[in-house]
Amino acid sequence: MKANEIRPKTVSLIGKLIDPWIDEGIITVAESREILSNLRYLSKRGALLPAMQPKLINQEQAADMLGISRSSLKKMESEGKLPIKRKCVGTSVRYVNTDIIEFMLSKEEEDTQ
Repeated sequence: MKANEIRPKTVSLIGKLIDPWIDEGIITVAESREILSNLRYLSKRGALLPAMQPKLINQEQAADMLGISRSSLKKMESEGKLPIKRKCVGTSVRYVNTDIIEFMLSKEEEDTQ
């Protein structure tokens, strides 16, 4: 094992260690997702997540990021399978691009377990 390598099992353990801190309000859910997303990415690719400017994207862009159709995105959202908060800008629906990426990484983690 390389000196800077983190195993997926270690990431899982850290996630379990963080849970009580989330319950106590010491760490927010958003902070925990950020920490674990970076650790998962680091364990798989040997580097931290690339720095990305958060920006609002429309439903079509969000669906493209997820590799699904816009109607599938709407269906997932209505069924509660898309735990991403939508932002309403006027009559338009927007999502934060970094939320989409975090969701994708968390789904990837669930699929491997």
